[in-house]
Amino acid sequence: MTKKNGIHFEISERKILLRIIDILMTFLGIFILCRYFEFDYLTISMANATPLAVLAIYISIFGTIFELYDLQQSSRLDISFRNIVLCMSTVLLFYLLTPFVTPFLPEARLQIVYFFIALVGFVFIWRVVYNTLIESPRFYKNVLVVGELSNIEKVVNTLSSADPNYKFVGFINSELTSEDSITYKGLKEYQPQHLATIILEEHISEILVATTNVEHITADLYHELMLLLERGFKIREYTQVYEEVTNKVPIQFVGKDFYKYFPFSRNNENQLYRFFHRMFDIIVSLIGIVFGLAILPLIFIGNLISNKGPLFYIQERIGQNSTLFTIYKFRTMVVDAESNRAQWAQKNDSRVTKFGKFLRRSRIDEIPQFFNVLMGHMSIIGPRPERPFFVAELSRSIPFYETRHIIKPGLTGWAQVNTRYGASVEDSLTKLQYDLYYIKHRSFFLDANIILKTLSTVLYYRGQ
Repeated sequence: MTKKNGIHFEISERKILLRIIDILMTFLGIFILCRYFEFDYLTISMANATPLAVLAIYISIFGTIFELYDLQQSSRLDISFRNIVLCMSTVLLFYLLTPFVTPFLPEARLQIVYFFIALVGFVFIWRVVYNTLIESPRFYKNVLVVGELSNIEKVVNTLSSADPNYKFVGFINSELTSEDSITYKGLKEYQPQHLATIILEEHISEILVATTNVEHITADLYHELMLLLERGFKIREYTQVYEEVTNKVPIQFVGKDFYKYFPFSRNNENQLYRFFHRMFDIIVSLIGIVFGLAILPLIFIGNLISNKGPLFYIQERIGQNSTLFTIYKFRTMVVDAESNRAQWAQKNDSRVTKFGKFLRRSRIDEIPQFFNVLMGHMSIIGPRPERPFFVAELSRSIPFYETRHIIKPGLTGWAQVNTRYGASVEDSLTKLQYDLYYIKHRSFFLDANIILKTLSTVLYYRGQ
């Protein structure tokens, strides 16, 4: 039973594969240019180790910013081609502008055109290969679900949408059934006594246990699962897989054993991490304030013509440890937008002015919050601060909502770069799942990932 039934690349493995082969294909393109064309701007040799390493770093960084390693986008060749062109254009620009670590411009400027075509062409060829082979059914992971009938549909829909290569073959009901029991027709149902046969016939790679209470698993099924586990077969718990695949904490599955789900990151108490985090906040906020002052005349004129009212919008928000602080933003809505009561901001909200829409989508409206960061009310990275009215409302509807206040709120965060604007309790639940994931896993690497994704949001004009 320990024999592997097929090859499947996990999400993290596919992202690493995309990055590594991107760089190797780039080097292959350079090698072919040198071999068959009159190209000597950059050659594959030990003497050029530093320029080649810089090129690889640029591709990795800007590839993240321009979403070359977003698996949903990588599965579509039209979007992949657009992202590759944008990424490689930026890579080439930075490469040419850093001659102290890269080669000087060649005398024949046509070589730059050859270089750009090679960067785009060979990386795109790899994307075609990736979509033809890695994204093909032969690399799908065949999964069997074990759980209560009430959970099966939610589990299947969530993981299938997050990772199309995660193929659910069928399910086994973990509870005792009766004539009055509900049924689920979305997947084929198997019986527990046939578990070993199903694994062989359907080439099952993994069993996913999705139950809110282990006591719901029948004794016979529990015995079968234990035998498989002792033989080395891969059996995983749903919440673990959910967190890996979606990068969210599944609080809808959190019960009385909630403490198992929140082993928060040690970096929350790590003094060195917190020191560098604060230094980063101070440096970036000072740069942001200087930039804000530089463009303030333009914002003032735009506000005078379009917004017709106060330049700034001031509000109370909930900060770390549920303390109140005052937040500053450039005003983007009409005056007295909430004259009646506090309202959720909606997509295409009619209260947002034309100039305000530009400020929101470019994230320029958030620039005054650099002052909040400098004062220590906020951080550059963290859960977005919410208004007291909505916190009180959401805390009654969503379990563990106030847990997001154990760290400073942020100018940007894991929820902001992974989901759209929260305009309902359901949206706030999704955002909370991302916020708790950040609090649980926060690190220098995750912070860097958020910064790069934020740059991507600004470049693609996706702010709301």
